[in-house]
Amino acid sequence: MSSKPQKMPKVAKVKDKSPAELQITAEQLLREAKERELEIVPPPPRQKISDPEELQEYRLKKRRAFEDSIRKNRGNISNWIKYAKWEEEQQEIRRARSVYERALDVDHRNITLWLKYAEMEMRSRQVNHARNVWDRAVTILPRANQFWYKFTYMEEMLKNIAGARQVFARWMEWEPDEQAWLTYIKFELRYKELDRARQIYERFVMVHPEPKNWIRYARFEESHGYIQGARRVLERAVQFFGDEHFDEGLYIAFAKFEEGQREHERARAVYRYALDHMPREKCLLLYNEYTRHEKKHGDRSSIDAVITSKRRFQYEEAVRANPHDYDAWFDYVRMLEADGDADLVREVYERAIACVPPLKEKRHWRRYIYLWIYYAVYEELITKDMERARQVYQMCLRLIPHKVFTFAEIWLLYSKFEIRQKDLTAARKALGQAIGMCPKHKLFRGYIDLEIKLREFDRCRKLYEKWAEFDPENCKMWIQFATLEAMLNDSERARGIYELAICQPRLDMPEYMWKSYIDFEVEQEEWGRVQTLYERLLERTHHVKVWISYARCQHAAPPQEEGPARARGVFQRANRALRSCQEKEQRLMLLEAWRDYEDEFGDDISLEKVKQLLPRKVTRRRQVAADDGSKMRWEEYVDFVFPDDETAKPSLLLLAKAKEWVKKKQQQEQEQEQQEEPLTPPLEDNTAESQPHSDQTNGQEEEPDRDLDRDDSDVDVGSSSDSSSSSDSEEEDKKKTKRKRRAKSTSSSSSSSSDEEEEKKKTSEEGKRKERKQPRSNTPPRSSSEEREADAEDRRKKAKDFFT
Repeated sequence: MSSKPQKMPKVAKVKDKSPAELQITAEQLLREAKERELEIVPPPPRQKISDPEELQEYRLKKRRAFEDSIRKNRGNISNWIKYAKWEEEQQEIRRARSVYERALDVDHRNITLWLKYAEMEMRSRQVNHARNVWDRAVTILPRANQFWYKFTYMEEMLKNIAGARQVFARWMEWEPDEQAWLTYIKFELRYKELDRARQIYERFVMVHPEPKNWIRYARFEESHGYIQGARRVLERAVQFFGDEHFDEGLYIAFAKFEEGQREHERARAVYRYALDHMPREKCLLLYNEYTRHEKKHGDRSSIDAVITSKRRFQYEEAVRANPHDYDAWFDYVRMLEADGDADLVREVYERAIACVPPLKEKRHWRRYIYLWIYYAVYEELITKDMERARQVYQMCLRLIPHKVFTFAEIWLLYSKFEIRQKDLTAARKALGQAIGMCPKHKLFRGYIDLEIKLREFDRCRKLYEKWAEFDPENCKMWIQFATLEAMLNDSERARGIYELAICQPRLDMPEYMWKSYIDFEVEQEEWGRVQTLYERLLERTHHVKVWISYARCQHAAPPQEEGPARARGVFQRANRALRSCQEKEQRLMLLEAWRDYEDEFGDDISLEKVKQLLPRKVTRRRQVAADDGSKMRWEEYVDFVFPDDETAKPSLLLLAKAKEWVKKKQQQEQEQEQQEEPLTPPLEDNTAESQPHSDQTNGQEEEPDRDLDRDDSDVDVGSSSDSSSSSDSEEEDKKKTKRKRRAKSTSSSSSSSSDEEEEKKKTSEEGKRKERKQPRSNTPPRSSSEEREADAEDRRKKAKDFFT
């Protein structure tokens, strides 16, 4: 018999798929489910047992259920514990004990099982059974501290102190953790057994030899009034750990103990001993505590000593981390110099100068060389050991690689040191050696200053000669040399030095050199030589400042009444010379200086003449290349137009108006062509017919463009705005004529391929157009070339008449 196919349940179609107004979140669903779980469920009905038979039946049923569950999963200890607890509730202690024993046979290392078993015996007041369980538990699992805690607590609650102590003794044989020992000590202290507690502490600090346990032992002794015992404990701790296992916490506790007993010297001794023997990196907290102690109980000297010690520790750490940190060395030695310990300062200086820079580059040696300088100055001024200071200078000079670089300062300091020691020969020898090995400007300058102070001018001359051989381009050297001779009233020698200097092929500051030479001659009032120098200088340069200075000098030269004329002549020469100069700003500066001069020393006529020479400022534009070099752009710049330049060039305004006239003429011709366009035949014939006329118009436009074509960069944009607009319209007209020529060239090529009839039509139409365009007159017809020449001549006459 075949079964009917199962029908699928009908699913209701959702008619409205729009979202509901009240959305239900997943959180809300979970909250509702949780609330349903928390609803009060009525308890199951209580079964009332009325007779012993029913009770036995109930117990048999429960035991059968427990046994079945144990049989199914024998290793599940929770089933055993539930079974035993149920038997305990039924007051069946023997059966519960049997269940626990059976469970221990299954897993005798389960700590929870032993705890439940022993607690059941304790609740049922079976003390011996409980002791038996605890004894078996600590024997099987001696590392489970819970058994020992429960066992000792039970014995103490039973007032069996001896038994509890015996359990503790058995526990301590296994050397448990620190808390077990502390629990044992507290047990003894509760019963005032201080000696037993002290013995336990002795064993405790040996089993767990840590500083905090020794500190606990000392505090135990201190708390019970055994001060000497506490001190002995701390001393034993210091000896026990020795120098290899220092701990700053132990020393801090020792020092605080002594401080609490008002033994401040002992505390200070402990701090100092620790700071002297402990590694620097491990006693930062100790330094802080020592500082605090000294601030509270020490005097000013002790406070300074501890602060110095702390800073010294910091500097030691810094120089150990980076031996080439010379700033840290500087601070370190300054601090030690303030303390006044010379041996310690020398030691630190020796350690510092031993840190030679690894690279032979001067930038790495700049800070390092000052260590040597400070060392030498310290030996000279503080310790007064001159021989040692001399050795420091000499060692430093031997260390510097003079062939690569040198330091002029160290040579000069050494020479000055020898002079202070009244050994002039050694000082000169040192400076001469420096100049011979590594000549520098500072060495020459220092050596010369020394000889000048000693009034050894012959030696100064020799040094200047050596300096000139070393660097003949140095203008300052030549000026100083000449100034020295001038001071010695040897004008000829100074003049010779100046002549020799300006004859050098190269000078670093030639203008400074010439100015000094001219000032020298002015001081000597050699006006002829001054004029000669200016003329020689103008042969080399035409700088505007030279001309202005020359004019001022000519004004100051005697005779005074001729001064303005001479100065005015120099200004005129300068104006003519700078006319061809590309930099118009220099000429403007000259004219402004001339104007100021005339305003101060001239009259109104001369001032007006100079003002007429001043340029006017105009704005121009020019084409410059773009940054990429591909496109050209226009930019505006300020230019100066001088009156004499305008007279030499054609008028810019005239040029602009000429271009404007050409533009208007072209516009009139275009309007005439537009008026004649409706009378022309169709496009294919008109192109060919218009070719002679276009040639004629081209011929007419070429000559005005050729006559009036100028450089746009010369147009004054600021003075005439019409010129820029005319140039733009002219460019547009040129583009239009080019387009017309291209169209005419294409039309001419197409017309050359037509037949003879079309050519006849074109010539006839051309004749009609000429008759229509030209006015009727009795003059005979002219050819196209004659017409172009006549039109060009006519335009030139009109332009001439217009401008005149």
